[in-house]
Amino acid sequence: MSEEFYTLKIAGVERQLKRFAVSDSLDIAAFILFGDVELTEACAKALLDKCPDFDYIVTPEAKSIPLAYEMSKLSGRKYIVARKGVKVYMDHPVEYTVRSITTQKEQTLYLGHEDGDLLKDKRVLILDDVISTGESLKAVIGLVEAFGGKIVASAAPLAEGDAADRTDIVFLEKLPLFFK
Repeated sequence: MSEEFYTLKIAGVERQLKRFAVSDSLDIAAFILFGDVELTEACAKALLDKCPDFDYIVTPEAKSIPLAYEMSKLSGRKYIVARKGVKVYMDHPVEYTVRSITTQKEQTLYLGHEDGDLLKDKRVLILDDVISTGESLKAVIGLVEAFGGKIVASAAPLAEGDAADRTDIVFLEKLPLFFK
């Protein structure tokens, strides 16, 4: 394939990831689980094999939701989504604001008491699709801690760039950054 794509081999599956510019000097390879059932199922199973036991999965909206669903189905544990906006059914939502590499702006995540209260003193697995700067993780961790959850691990199929050097996350493969 051309330099416009990156070949990823993960959990026994191979995909060609299209590269996109996030700045004049940096490209990232887009890892998108939406619509890719084979990839989602393979990553979910492989991640569950590496993660400690947990009571709940908490994931940020939106790209990691299919992965959280599949891991929930396989483990029999509930998943909760930290939302990007307040919904009418949310009971007194707590918010946490970060700056993410993929959104390229401030992003606020919200968790209402209808879900958050379930986390008190429970073992929580934080789940995302890709861990890069760690900002999205920081927001979800802040929300879980605000509700008294006990975080057992932060996990994602991919650790991007320097995140692969972290020892506090669980991941399956490294995803390089592409500097121009």
